[in-house]
Amino acid sequence: MQTTNRLLDDLTRVASGAASSFSGLKGDIEALVRRQIERLVADMDMVARDEFDAVQSMAAKARAENERLEKRIDALNGEIEKLKAAKKPAPRRAKAAPKTKPE
Repeated sequence: MQTTNRLLDDLTRVASGAASSFSGLKGDIEALVRRQIERLVADMDMVARDEFDAVQSMAAKARAENERLEKRIDALNGEIEKLKAAKKPAPRRAKAAPKTKPE
């Protein structure tokens, strides 16, 4: 009976060692896959999320500023049209005939 327990103890140690080895191997594989993915993303010239968010925010601000300026331009064009309509054209004078000297 003693032999059976010893055999089971040895098998348990081997299994435990294999489990810890596989655990370490799993971490190594995950790190390797992560590095490969990061390299692929870097090679594809993709932007980081924070850079994308910053540019998206700048675009939203620019769009809002553009809309504000369009409204301002429309208001100024309206003012110009009002001023043109209010300004009366000066009456035209007939050209006088050139004076000739008597001889």
